[in-house]
Amino acid sequence: MRGALPLFRFLDDCHARGERTVLVTLTDLLGRSSRAPGAHMAISQSGASMGSFSGGCVEAAVVAEALEVLETGHARLVRFGAGSRYIDIRLPCGGGIDLLFTPDPDRGTVAAITDRLTQRAPALFALEKSGGISLAAGAPEGWQGDRFLCRHDPDPALLIVGHGEETLALVRLALAYPAGVGVLSPDRSIVDHARQIGANAYRLLSPQSTDAVMADPFTAIIFLFHDHDWEADLMMKALSTPAYFIGAMGSRGTHALRCEELRRRGVSKMDVDRIIGPVGLIQAVRDPAMLAVSILAQLVASGGARPDLMVEA
Repeated sequence: MRGALPLFRFLDDCHARGERTVLVTLTDLLGRSSRAPGAHMAISQSGASMGSFSGGCVEAAVVAEALEVLETGHARLVRFGAGSRYIDIRLPCGGGIDLLFTPDPDRGTVAAITDRLTQRAPALFALEKSGGISLAAGAPEGWQGDRFLCRHDPDPALLIVGHGEETLALVRLALAYPAGVGVLSPDRSIVDHARQIGANAYRLLSPQSTDAVMADPFTAIIFLFHDHDWEADLMMKALSTPAYFIGAMGSRGTHALRCEELRRRGVSKMDVDRIIGPVGLIQAVRDPAMLAVSILAQLVASGGARPDLMVEA
């Protein structure tokens, strides 16, 4: 589920105010749906909510059901849409969704999930049909007997390293996506502008400013240099990180030269091959805005962070 962290922060904030809450989880689909199993809504006793399961056709009913669940204090599994007892509620896609209502989810577990996502670590937890919630480890998502396992990864982040209008064009688009955006540039004006529009931006003082290049497995790094003398040291540092995607702007000829330089510096072919160049789904793009669209589309198409990451409770 994208955006899981704000939802669990919502639950945390409600708990801090002394408000009771319900965590609602989509566990099964009948036919088609706009959301996948593992999606959530969070609902407070005041009726405030976060998250959704459709384009607005079931959310009011879900809130009403959640408030009833709070009154009884008992978890329940409810079908909405096709096959539901609520014959007046229909999903636009014609399908059905099963929702597990968990009243008063354990504060400690909710806080632990929030903390893991805040620290940009995956969070895996189990929801019991009886209403329990606890951290879990190493199991596949979905139903395991009477337990439904959910996994949420941190939202993707993007580190843009470069200069020129292409850098700002990608910053603007990525912020609208939205993704956490960092910028490293030797150009002070780009750094200042990127900060003004919401990115975390820092100035590179030299090509050897490699300590600034940091990434986790949920981060993509994109190099957008016209002056390719800036690249080699910074790329070598990028290759030492677990970034799930590393891409670089330039022609095929430019990319061949950069790979040759990295190999000359002792970088293995396997590591060099991690660098996607020319970056972007659309080849030979010269317009900065179109290049930004092309790059972001490739990042989305790549499937995001590495799926092989293990999760520990």
